[in-house]
This record gives sequence, C-alpha cells and structure tokens, in this order.
Amino acid sequence: MAYIQSVYPIVRKKNLAKNVYDFTISCPPIAAEAVPGQFVHVKVAGFQLRRPISICGIDKEKGTIRIVFEIRGEGTEKIAKLNEGELIDILGPLGHGYTVLPEGKKVVVIGGGIGVPPLLQTAAQYGENATAIIGFRNAAAVILKEDFEKNGNHVILCTDDGTAGRHGFVTAALEELLEKETPDLICACGPMPMLRIVAGIAEKKGIECEISLEERMACGVGACLGCACKTRKSDGTEGYSHVCKNGPVFNSKEVVF
Repeated sequence: MAYIQSVYPIVRKKNLAKNVYDFTISCPPIAAEAVPGQFVHVKVAGFQLRRPISICGIDKEKGTIRIVFEIRGEGTEKIAKLNEGELIDILGPLGHGYTVLPEGKKVVVIGGGIGVPPLLQTAAQYGENATAIIGFRNAAAVILKEDFEKNGNHVILCTDDGTAGRHGFVTAALEELLEKETPDLICACGPMPMLRIVAGIAEKKGIECEISLEERMACGVGACLGCACKTRKSDGTEGYSHVCKNGPVFNSKEVVF
C-alpha cells in the first residue's frame, strides 16, 4: 500500500500520567486506511529520524487517530511540547497490525506499560468479547483503564506494587484466566520478557497468539536494516524480518526470542 505523509492538526492533547501524553490528530486519509496494531512515524523538528508511535485509536467517521506515547528522549520530549491547534508531521499508517477475527470470537489483549495503548483499538473491535489484562508499575502509572471499560471490555488491572488492581504481573493473571476460559486469540504488546512468557503460555494452551515487537526504527518502511528481528519460517529455518514492515505484529510462533 502507499504511505501517506503530510502535516495534520492536533485536535486534542491530554497528559495521562507522568511523561505520558495523548494526542488526537485529524488526518482523514490515514484514519481511513489504519487498522489496529499499526503505527505512525512522527517527524521531529531538528532531528533527522522520525519517531515511531503506535496508533491507540481510530475514528474513521471523524477522520482522526489517537496516539499515546511516553517521553523517552529528546525527540519524544519535543513532540510532547506540541499543543492543540498545532501541526504534526506524520507518515502512515505503517506496518502489519493485529488480526481482526469475525464477530462472536473471543480475544484476550495483554499489555504492559506503554505497550498498552496499541491494544485499545484492537479490544474495541470485540466489545464484551474481549478481556484486557493491563499492567503498570504502580497506581500513578495506570492509563486507559476507563477507555477499555468504555469499549465494553472486561478489564483486569495489575500493578507491580499492588497499589491498584491485582498485585503482580499480567502473565500470572493470564494463566489464571486461561484456567477458566479459552479465547480464540491472544494479542500482546509490552516488554520482551513479558512477550516471551505470554507466547509460551499460549503455545502450551494451544491458543493462537500475536505479539507486537518494539525495536528502534530508522526508515519505518523496510528500506534499512535498523529494526531487524530474528524470526522462524514455516519450514523451521531462521532468518530476519523487519519489525517496521513485516511487523510490528507477528504470530508468536514466528519470533525467535
């Protein structure tokens, strides 16, 4: 597909937690093409490389997308200083998103920290047939819980220190949930150690699983080798794939951890 690049107005800005920002951007051409799990590449004035940010929400009727990101360096700090009414230069939608199953199928989305935002639009496709297991360091870091609930999703909140929701890791909550029910698909996004455990649980239970990987990206369209990750083909041989183009979402069985 052709990539769309232009400057678009920020129509809403919110500060969700310390160093975590939420932008709604009016970009009808991108919103029309976007699917859950994809990302956009944001240009930052004064920096050569764009910053990849996952798409958190898509409103095709209003022609908007939503991005939620954390300040992790000078580039994202500069993006966070943009305000409502200002223009933001984005390229997208990019990458391969999550599979959207037919109506009536049940899905579990599981995310940790800033890996939670790209799962919101995925869970929105399933309403009450989706369970969202979301984990954060503590109560102050919790974001988007109410947004999942507005989707009609069942939400299981976990925190590392027990200051909100369950005390413990999202992977323990997943194992407990799978003792009671078997979803048709698990969609995960978060730190690599978490993804490795989720993939192992899914394989043990015989449940299809898709994971979104995070790698440093340069071009965002598969032209460079900056975001190569080791993957396994159907015949068992190993090679490398581009997270930006072949991913960021992969079948968990493809990824060599």
